[in-house]
Amino acid sequence: MKFSFTITIISCSAILNCTSLSAKAQDLSQVLAKGKWIDLSYDFSAQTLYWPNNPTGFKLDTVAEGVTTGGYYYSSYAFSAPEHGGTHLDAPVHFAAHGLSADKVPLEKLTGNAVVIDVSAKALKDRDYLISINDITDWEAKNEAIEENTIILFKTGYGQFYPDAEKYFGTAEKGTQAIPKLHFPGIDSTAAHWLVQHKIKAVGIDTPSIDYGQSKDFKTHQILLGASIPAFENIANLNLLPAKGAYIIALPMKIKNGSGGPLRIIASVKNA
Repeated sequence: MKFSFTITIISCSAILNCTSLSAKAQDLSQVLAKGKWIDLSYDFSAQTLYWPNNPTGFKLDTVAEGVTTGGYYYSSYAFSAPEHGGTHLDAPVHFAAHGLSADKVPLEKLTGNAVVIDVSAKALKDRDYLISINDITDWEAKNEAIEENTIILFKTGYGQFYPDAEKYFGTAEKGTQAIPKLHFPGIDSTAAHWLVQHKIKAVGIDTPSIDYGQSKDFKTHQILLGASIPAFENIANLNLLPAKGAYIIALPMKIKNGSGGPLRIIASVKNA
């Protein structure tokens, strides 16, 4: 009888867990169905911005385009592009020797609830602004404590300048000589440590890099990617998201062994 009772308890527990998971899935499905989708990605074209020392950018070649001998229309193109440019993913292996590559980043790391921390009032006054722990805790004081496994998106206001390289990067020059002239906001390394300690799922920003333009050691990349926290860079339309309540789906091109790749990132928000 004792054995049978134990089995019954375990079975009931399993049923309750399954019911709970099913309810959560239904809740999410209903939220997404009733919400509005916002595209947080820039399109890829000849205007896509890449790090100044990239020898190439996005290229689209026509393979076929027009009416065929069979009388129907057909088009096909071939594209090439560096991994890191436009709206894209930084996979952990980008700055961590044994980190996950783009194809191995778990989908759970790329989807989830998000908050938007707006630092644009400060960042637009200082091109070299470093997002601090105070910026995060100030947001929490006005909203609520940020839960573990949350995606944090930082709004600097620089998205309004894309794809104007001069205003977005701080320089329109190309080549290695342009690197010292980069001026745009990023995340301070102390804030990066805070994000790791608070078990944040992923981080995004509306600038070319999670490290600020004048960074020499890319410490924020080292800290976050070293902790298997992926980064989303060159995010668009953060001005359309609320401070909290958005649900993010960020799906990069699945490049085998890639250090990153073009990213289609979208957000679901409640209809007003």
